[in-house]
Amino acid sequence: MLTFENGPGAAVALSPWDILLWGVLPYVMVVVLVGGSIWRYKYDQFGWTTRSSQLYESRLLRIASPLFHFGLLAVIAGHFFGLVIPMAWTQAVGMSQEFYHFNALLVGGIAGVGTLGGILLLIYRRRTTGPVFMATTRNDKTMYVVLTAAILFGLWTTLASVLEGEHGHNYRETVAPWFRSLFIFQPDIAAMASAPFSFHLHTLVGMALFVLWPFTRLVHAFTAPLHYLFRPYIVYRSRDRDRRVSQPKRKETAGTSAARTTGTAARRGWSAVGTHDRDTRNR
Repeated sequence: MLTFENGPGAAVALSPWDILLWGVLPYVMVVVLVGGSIWRYKYDQFGWTTRSSQLYESRLLRIASPLFHFGLLAVIAGHFFGLVIPMAWTQAVGMSQEFYHFNALLVGGIAGVGTLGGILLLIYRRRTTGPVFMATTRNDKTMYVVLTAAILFGLWTTLASVLEGEHGHNYRETVAPWFRSLFIFQPDIAAMASAPFSFHLHTLVGMALFVLWPFTRLVHAFTAPLHYLFRPYIVYRSRDRDRRVSQPKRKETAGTSAARTTGTAARRGWSAVGTHDRDTRNR
């Protein structure tokens, strides 16, 4: 049993389990996440996809997918703000703890409920639509269970903070310093060990999700097509309401030539596109 100082005059006794869970396991998780992603990309590039099932069912997907993804983005933003930005910084700009927690609980609660509703709809759709269920791998089934558990435990910690009020646990004094200390390779194990069990459970389930990440459909998040938002338009065909008026000297296409040969006039609209074989047969 080791004893570490946790603030002025306070001491926290650390067990080997504390050192393993909060000092070793996070780095093991990062190694599996990075190494597994590299391995997956090198040996399974054709499987690096969401395995889209929109063709099998789209009615529920149109509701569940945006609800889950936008809710998840809000949850990630909330975690970043709460874990990465120190409490002293928000106090320095005049943000009180009461105001911060009110906004964090309000926005976090809405985002968590939306994410939970989205993932439950996606699971229901996947379980009740035969072709979609058949296309689901065992790893993805495990991922859905762990992901749902992570969302539920996150909502649990949020609800507990609301019910406890002023006496609730301030994770910005325990979990957040531990999280930031991992990046400088000096994990503040004592801070995390002093957090309540609900935060321990939520953190462990979150790390389990990242361990599973490279081996499930979640890898598509690393290759999200963000460049689609900035690429120029692609024009496949031009449309003229009256090609003879707007372009009187335009060279006639194979389609218009074939139409004249067969005695039918080409309709206005999309430019006719013919093939060599078809045009040869029509002559």
